[in-house]
Amino acid sequence: MVQISELNANLRIKTGTGESRQNRRENLIPGIIYGEMKDPLAINIENKALKKEVQKPDFFSKQFDIIINKEKHRVLAKDVQFHPVKETILHVDFLRIGKDTKVTVAIPVKFINENLCNGLKQGGVINVVRREVEIISPVSSIPAFIEANLDGLEIGDSIHISSVNLGSDITTVIKDRDFTIATIAPPTVIKVEEKVEETEAEEDTEKTKDQDEEKVVEKKDESSEKK
Repeated sequence: MVQISELNANLRIKTGTGESRQNRRENLIPGIIYGEMKDPLAINIENKALKKEVQKPDFFSKQFDIIINKEKHRVLAKDVQFHPVKETILHVDFLRIGKDTKVTVAIPVKFINENLCNGLKQGGVINVVRREVEIISPVSSIPAFIEANLDGLEIGDSIHISSVNLGSDITTVIKDRDFTIATIAPPTVIKVEEKVEETEAEEDTEKTKDQDEEKVVEKKDESSEKK
């Protein structure tokens, strides 16, 4: 069952930069609801409630009911604008959706069965190529996340999109190749050990050079004394 979250909002009577600034000073974030061939609605949402939802990883894939004067508007979040320095929310865009609406959304990847991955047991690490995958899906079928199964993978193995079960009514935006989601990379500690060995070898070489130079100096001194 698809989970629907609710957000309360009120209509903005006035719009414009000055009005938006005043709203933010009152802890209200300006936004807009558009789509479904209906007139756009300029709204304000309480900052604390919106910030709580924005911080969740499924914010852009989850459906919301925006409640305005007891009327519900079913939407998906499409864009959030942040302050470039303070990183506070400046504006939010919502897209109206119906039961037959198809949308393009980025879905986070969730890795499962890490305890059954032989490569990880041997010290390998997950090299994540894509933390999100863009899909085209009916709003009624949007998954909360995409499961990438690590069961049985060895060091050097890769997880491709073809190994993921998306559902018959869901397709990826990229269709021309079986793209990689992640790989099981070799342990990074090996590289560190190699560097340590190289450093030790370089130090030994430097010591040998120093010793040779000292011997040359000693011989020159002995020659000078005999003269």
